[in-house]
Amino acid sequence: MHRIAPTLLLALASLSLSSPARAIASPPPPTEDWCAAIGKRLGSVPPPVCRSLGLQAATVTSARGHALMSRDIAPPTRKIAQAGKAPARARRILLIGGIHGDELTSASIVFRWLQWLDDANSEARQYHWRVIPVANPDGLLNNPPQRVNSHGVDLNRNFPTTDWNSDAHAYWAKKTGRDPRRFPGQSANSETETRWLREQIESFQPDVVVSVHAPFGILDYDGPAHQPRRFGHLNLNRLGIYPGSLGNYGGIAKNLPVITIELPNATSMPPPREQREIWDDMLTWLRRNIASKTTS
Repeated sequence: MHRIAPTLLLALASLSLSSPARAIASPPPPTEDWCAAIGKRLGSVPPPVCRSLGLQAATVTSARGHALMSRDIAPPTRKIAQAGKAPARARRILLIGGIHGDELTSASIVFRWLQWLDDANSEARQYHWRVIPVANPDGLLNNPPQRVNSHGVDLNRNFPTTDWNSDAHAYWAKKTGRDPRRFPGQSANSETETRWLREQIESFQPDVVVSVHAPFGILDYDGPAHQPRRFGHLNLNRLGIYPGSLGNYGGIAKNLPVITIELPNATSMPPPREQREIWDDMLTWLRRNIASKTTS
């Protein structure tokens, strides 16, 4: 035994020197993987910038295992209410980009605005934001990027609107000629991404939903509040609603103001000045039309 023990000790020592990296190694956190992939796809969002934005992964992932990421940004702590008045509840804005994966600018500009939201002195910080830069990561990260998700479903035709069962497939066949880029799915709310977005609406209870698209270069609107006329160079042009669209679901079924920003180009970002003008005009509309309310 005394002659064998040193051999065993040497063997164990050899294992301990050669294997610790394998023993303690763990996969990179979801944000690291996700931001690396996003950085390769979107030149305007380098991975270090993406990682600095504090995005958090949902408990569910896309069909291809990509994280569904979001971030909440609440206003600074409010002062104690005076004279027995209830404190004002900050209005809530749900900002969504990248529902269609081939509309790269719709994700890029939301990342840009998310950076601006980190400015504590910004007018935007009076609101409580939930920001989802990429609602369809499978589509965005596909090679090449595609409008639909990995199941071939147009997420913006998959929301459970009141007319989905009666009209979604008929509309798809008659109006689009069964365009595969606009397939509404086999059933409403069939997709993980759609269900997750609905959960955000239910849990966050936004006062306004802002969804960014491209490339029509217009401003669309559905819902009860006074409609915006112009954000930057984008003029209001109400396109109507579609079975399964977010504007239909939010603006009609949920009675929420839904602003759809259609950027002019899907792959080329607007000039910096135009990005800022769209943002500033949106904040002006929010200030004038989405007044604060008191808590109960």
